[in-house]
Amino acid sequence: MTTPNELRLLPWSGSGDKPCYLSTDDPNGYMSRLADNIEAVQLDEAAELLAAASEALDEQDADPNDLRLLCHGLACALRDVLRVASSRGHLLAVRRLHPIEL
Repeated sequence: MTTPNELRLLPWSGSGDKPCYLSTDDPNGYMSRLADNIEAVQLDEAAELLAAASEALDEQDADPNDLRLLCHGLACALRDVLRVASSRGHLLAVRRLHPIEL
């Protein structure tokens, strides 16, 4: 079992939009792999939204409603990416303190 300062922030929220954490010693366990896969999907979606935003910014006659929807998507994606960065940054710091033996 991991110590409290080694909990992994998961890429989804609990009830009331509260953060969810995982406590495990197994980075290859089911929940760890599930979190890794969801993070990968979130990062891919953010990249797609960024590409769409770049295209929309080049359009002179972009529909305001489409731009509003795009902004909403970008805000959601940014929230997800920040959660992934926070989680991975914490995991990197923990691994520097306690290197994983191969």
